[in-house]
Amino acid sequence: MSKTEPTGATDAGEQQDLGAAGAQLSTAPKEDTGLGGPTLGVVGWVRWFWRQLTSMRVALILLFLLSLGAVPGSLIPQTAADELKVAQFKDAHPTLTPVYEKLQLFDVYSSVWFSAIYILLFVSLIGCIVPRTWQFVGQLRSRPPGAPKRLTRLPAYTTWRTEAEPEQVRAAALELLKSRRFRAHADLDAVAAEKGFLREVGNLAFHLALIVMLVAFAWGQLFKSEGGKLIVEGDGFSNTLTQYDDFKSGSQFSTHDLEPFGFTLDSFTGTYEKGGPQRGTPRTFEAAVTYFEAGGKERKAIVRVNEPLKVGGSKVYLIAHGYAPVVTVRDGRGNEVFKGAVPLLPIDNNITSTGAIKVMDGYRDKNGTKQQLGFQAFFVPTFAGAGKGNMFSQFPALDFPVMALTGYIGDLKVDSGLPQNVYQLDKSRMKQFTDKNGNKLAQRLLPGETMTLPDGAGSITFEKEIKEWASFQVSQQPGNGLALAGALAAIAGLSGSLFIQRRRIWVRAVRGDDGITVVEMAGLGRSESAKLPEELADLAVTLNAKAPTAPEPAEPAEPAEAERPENK
Repeated sequence: MSKTEPTGATDAGEQQDLGAAGAQLSTAPKEDTGLGGPTLGVVGWVRWFWRQLTSMRVALILLFLLSLGAVPGSLIPQTAADELKVAQFKDAHPTLTPVYEKLQLFDVYSSVWFSAIYILLFVSLIGCIVPRTWQFVGQLRSRPPGAPKRLTRLPAYTTWRTEAEPEQVRAAALELLKSRRFRAHADLDAVAAEKGFLREVGNLAFHLALIVMLVAFAWGQLFKSEGGKLIVEGDGFSNTLTQYDDFKSGSQFSTHDLEPFGFTLDSFTGTYEKGGPQRGTPRTFEAAVTYFEAGGKERKAIVRVNEPLKVGGSKVYLIAHGYAPVVTVRDGRGNEVFKGAVPLLPIDNNITSTGAIKVMDGYRDKNGTKQQLGFQAFFVPTFAGAGKGNMFSQFPALDFPVMALTGYIGDLKVDSGLPQNVYQLDKSRMKQFTDKNGNKLAQRLLPGETMTLPDGAGSITFEKEIKEWASFQVSQQPGNGLALAGALAAIAGLSGSLFIQRRRIWVRAVRGDDGITVVEMAGLGRSESAKLPEELADLAVTLNAKAPTAPEPAEPAEPAEAERPENK
């Protein structure tokens, strides 16, 4: 039994010689890149454009452009994500702003050029995959092509002679190939077999998965919703639009799509590393909540970073934490006009916090005139101590809490109907309190201490109770599951197309001139691979065991020395 080495791809003449056996082993359409030929009409140009658009080369180019177009969306602030950052960027870059606005770089994902790339890629993939799918279905329904006339031209080839009958050899070859999961059938004097269709299945699955991910991305952008809510311990939240501190959604989202649920923040637990280079790093960061769904019972849950609470199609993420000191404000007669926890916003990793305390209703000065009070608050959970530098927190835990207050009286401008930041004071119509010496009134308070306002204006007490707050993000992303399925399918399809080789095997058995059966085996793969000759050799060895090599005919004996003609 002899075996030839792989010779690589056949040339044009050889390909023509192989006929149907050497036909394309892929469903990829042949691209016509020639520029010659007759002049194209309108229909011809449309067909040419469609062929170019649905070619794999153009699809890859569009995919690259889509990835490239997403780069400015990651580097430049986007209006849909954070309007405040966009406004700050415009103020800081007055020269670039007009250019960016014309290029729609502040709204990349809804821009005309990004949408055009997206739609063209979508059309390209569909136009590419539909004909390939029908072609592949046709290949599955058809039989493997018959053996070429000259098997010696194939990349992998072997032959031997056997005393077995040709019919027996072909029957044994057919049984062997079918046992190795080849699609095989007898064809005249040969057996034709084919294997590796999962490679094309992988190719088609990969392209379908890309379409699925594009659909998922579009679906998620159109129907998504995302809102934030700051909740103090003991307070609750109901998933309605009016309950959110901030909210943004896709263009096709409706408030009726909000999941009917709510929850209460029972407590927040945060512990921090006490020493070493990781001092102040959070070790425990979790919120205990009681949540309910429409018509359901209340249930307990713990929300941690990267471990959201899942309620229906919504996810509740824990994203931030801070402190809310409890304060009590009294007027000059000692009547309580305000009492509650005031959330303050952190400005550093040690939760040094600032905020505003606003007394909008119920307060009257010593003359009985209705007024409003405002206090600028600066809070540190761990104070370094008087005379030890600036008043910034030394540690995020409540080891030595101190709050500095500055008081104002006048009009907070909250009745104007214009939106106002709850964490900042509008001091344009406010007057700061001064002490008896005419100095601006500001005071540091420990828990339980009180700052008395001048001229019988009342007082403000920093209560010993300090609550904690947590900020949550409630997100609905309807396309996430579909995108995940598409990504997994794309990986599986790509793996199949890379590691599975589609190949064809032929076994021919014919009787030779001397009456001995000549067996030929040859293989052809989609691409040159060392595995094809190895597989063919293994099949040949197995088949040779059933049709063993015939002994070589004995050579005629040489005449004796005395009988040679020259000796006569």
